[in-house]
Amino acid sequence: MPTYEYKREDGTTFELVQRMSEKPLTECPTTGQKVKRIFSAGSGLVFKGSGFYITDYAKKTSGSSSKSEESKPAPKSAPKEKSSTPKSSD
Repeated sequence: MPTYEYKREDGTTFELVQRMSEKPLTECPTTGQKVKRIFSAGSGLVFKGSGFYITDYAKKTSGSSSKSEESKPAPKSAPKEKSSTPKSSD
């Protein structure tokens, strides 16, 4: 449930936890003064814990290569054979 901030006639403010479906208050429950609901910025979204940057915000690699291609080891080249030239015997 969200917390709403209200301002009394005398300028003081108070917070009240209400359901979104409830109508805004018109008078203070403690003093009886007329009140208006204030629209505040609220709190920001905070990610706590490890792993958010790696899994959610990792940089995408540029180019057309895919991850599966990058993770494959480079193919090994065949061992070079010594070429022997036959000696001609005259």
